[in-house]
Amino acid sequence: MSRRIIIVAYQGVQLLDVVGPLEVFSLADRFEREAGRGAAYEPEVVTNSGMPFTSSSGLEIVPRRATQAIRGNVDTVIVAGGPGTPAAAADQRLLAWLRRRDHTTSRMASVCSGSFILAEAGLLDGKHAATHWSECATMARLYPSITVEPDPIFVRDGKYITSAGVTAGMDLALALVEEDLGRDVALRVARWMVLFVHRPGGQSQFSAQLASQTADRAPLRDVQQFVSEHPEADLSVASLARRAAMSERNFARVFAREIGTTPAEYVERARVEVARRLLEQSSLGLDAVALAAGFGTSETLRRSFHRQLNVAPSDYRSRFRVAS
Repeated sequence: MSRRIIIVAYQGVQLLDVVGPLEVFSLADRFEREAGRGAAYEPEVVTNSGMPFTSSSGLEIVPRRATQAIRGNVDTVIVAGGPGTPAAAADQRLLAWLRRRDHTTSRMASVCSGSFILAEAGLLDGKHAATHWSECATMARLYPSITVEPDPIFVRDGKYITSAGVTAGMDLALALVEEDLGRDVALRVARWMVLFVHRPGGQSQFSAQLASQTADRAPLRDVQQFVSEHPEADLSVASLARRAAMSERNFARVFAREIGTTPAEYVERARVEVARRLLEQSSLGLDAVALAAGFGTSETLRRSFHRQLNVAPSDYRSRFRVAS
């Protein structure tokens, strides 16, 4: 039996918050039909008014119907985020509809700042939730009864699943596909969409590569590129400071100020990312992965994995390795 997925949008919504999950569910449905297993999902985009609306990027979208016109069973409601969130969160008709649907829907979810709409409807009271990293402090201040998780890509608390910013909505959707249809289907969708497989919910919103975009000085950007390309090299503060033509003390101070983390923390995160890719995409043993990623020993690899991802390398591999 197919599952009905309702994606709630509104004026000023972030486009990818809508079409990212929509594509995940649509592809999963297509693959299931092609395999002769029948329809898996019926995703549709709706608005409170049912009228066309303009996304934050200027693209106009025509919804399938108005929220009030939805009849019958709904498996999952996903509320998108975007610059238009404050106005949507003040829409009492939309909030009332969400409260009513909450009693008859298996899963209530949000992407990015869409969590503010669920929060305003009172659906996240006493729950753990995620949102875009830039809005975590605001959410914690406005809704003190919610435990805001600033780091994970998505957070599940019972039937409520909230994701971090923008592309994290696709990670959330892939997790739901895996829950519904199994890991192989979710991985096939991820590969088809050229996504980095699918990330565990507890993985940090930031990668070392994303952090590198904040560096203003060319020497620091060069150091960050070197770290990403040569994780097995000597990446001590002394070595990196020489590469940047700076004293160790000045390098460590400037790096922390511009990147927002210490050189050692940055190096560990970059090496963990390399190890993750190897665990997902190769059959190398843990000792070989540790050497290739610059950790030296499998024990050092395990400690770093627990610190960064709160999971053991072997457990990570068993869950996220791409089938050959």
